[in-house]
Amino acid sequence: MPILLFLLDTSASMNQRTYLGTTYLDVAKGAVEVFMKLRARDPASRGDRYMLVTFDDPPYGVKAGWKENHATFMCELKNLQASGLTTLGHALRTAFDLLNLNRLVSGIDNYGQGRNPFFLEPSVIITITDGNKLTHSSGVPDELHLPLNSPLAGSELTKEPFRWDQRLFALVLRLPGAATPENEQLGSVPTDESAITQMCEVTGGRSYCVRTQRMLNQCLESLVQKVQSGVVINFEKTGPDPPLIGEDNSVEPSRPVSAFSPQLWHSCHKLIYVRPNPKTGVPVGHWPIPESFWPDQNSPTLPPRTAHPVVRFSCVDCEPMVIDKLPFDKYELEPSPLTQYILERKSPHMCWQVFVSSSAKQNDLGQPFGYLKASTTLTCVNLFVMPYNYPVLLPLLDDLFKVHKLKPNLKWRQALELYLKTMPPYYLMPLKKALRMMGAPNLIADTMDCGLSTVLSPT
Repeated sequence: MPILLFLLDTSASMNQRTYLGTTYLDVAKGAVEVFMKLRARDPASRGDRYMLVTFDDPPYGVKAGWKENHATFMCELKNLQASGLTTLGHALRTAFDLLNLNRLVSGIDNYGQGRNPFFLEPSVIITITDGNKLTHSSGVPDELHLPLNSPLAGSELTKEPFRWDQRLFALVLRLPGAATPENEQLGSVPTDESAITQMCEVTGGRSYCVRTQRMLNQCLESLVQKVQSGVVINFEKTGPDPPLIGEDNSVEPSRPVSAFSPQLWHSCHKLIYVRPNPKTGVPVGHWPIPESFWPDQNSPTLPPRTAHPVVRFSCVDCEPMVIDKLPFDKYELEPSPLTQYILERKSPHMCWQVFVSSSAKQNDLGQPFGYLKASTTLTCVNLFVMPYNYPVLLPLLDDLFKVHKLKPNLKWRQALELYLKTMPPYYLMPLKKALRMMGAPNLIADTMDCGLSTVLSPT
């Protein structure tokens, strides 16, 4: 299922020799082969698709794409030669366009219908470069620029060239040419200071500054662990910080925290893991993350979305809500300052609601669509995705089964009608499906036309 795209620098500077006697390009080719051997240890690697892109001018940069098999990939890798310019921006654009080639046809991005984490094509782009000055036929630019115009239909619907399930990592080779580096430090490998680092971080990836062969091996081991099924989300705090909790779990009002002092956990740009179903090997889900706009049926175009949704969390403690048989989705968050902060509060029976601004009719914070909650064992933090404005819907559904015994009265139907008017229309089909799964009668019409009753009388 994962796509592993190697983007190799084939500029002339990759011919320089290292202290090992090999060229940078030789080191890069060897790194790809070592990565593949390490990855092959994982049984999940059987579904991997490998792609190879170089810095050659379009259309010659794509050496192995959607149509080429593994043998072609290996043959093209072996035959790579270094000659030309360091056109990193154009090469990255080529790589992203290759990954996005079929997305509009497959409908994976679900534009205007909410973002489904379980519709994904997890992709890792691994760039191997020497980090030399960027060069272009028109000169030597100071900054990394990706061409904005893409030939792909639908590319204008996302503001960035990448999507939320595509992360960029860079191995920047800094191996000396003369002597073996002394005093090699063990531990984490630092990020590089070249132009590509910021691009990596924007996608949810990172760069590695590689100074020795040993460091390179360490990075490859790390990269293999990064091949995860998931999507990147921007988590942003809204409202005041929570009160501090003392050792005995009591609130400490005497130690206020300034609402204006930004903390690392206030804003985190991290993956949520989307695990495949063990039986089918495909992720299963029920509810979308809302769009940051209310759909306008009269508009001929959709507003472009950011690659990563901005999910705002409120630090007001709430009790987690679930009712019998109502499906919900649960995604574990990648460790971050936010997960660390929530776990340190040791409140596994409380949750923080999450919102997407402008998802409701009124242009404000919107209604909650789920919550963040520490696991009972305090080992991880999960994002629970529920129906939109679930604090209103869940008590209604509970009453439908327990009070009305699936035969609701007029007052209940009016309450549901009122709820449906606050719900984005793309939640209609998931809600109807969830009600069927719960064994409820067909209570909602198939369309949500303005002015027409959408709540049906049970037959």
